[in-house]
Amino acid sequence: MLKIFKIIALVEGISALLLFFFAMPMKYIFNEPIYVKHIGMAHGILFTTYIIFATILKFNENWSFKKYGIICLASIPPFGTFYIEKKYLRNA
Repeated sequence: MLKIFKIIALVEGISALLLFFFAMPMKYIFNEPIYVKHIGMAHGILFTTYIIFATILKFNENWSFKKYGIICLASIPPFGTFYIEKKYLRNA
């Protein structure tokens, strides 16, 4: 389960970067909103999956509330999930 979570974290982080640095510029600079629609939907699904898996793993792995909170909050800023993978999940 932890291995799947690491993959979800990686893909969720990539989708956030695509949304912020590709889709949104395409929408606001080139007036092409279709990329935000599709990449945004994928990112939303991945974000939700990330939070669900983090919640499940909190109980399965006996994470502290602090660790769980940091892992969940790290899914918000760009590059946050990459930091979590390196700091908290690398040796898992």
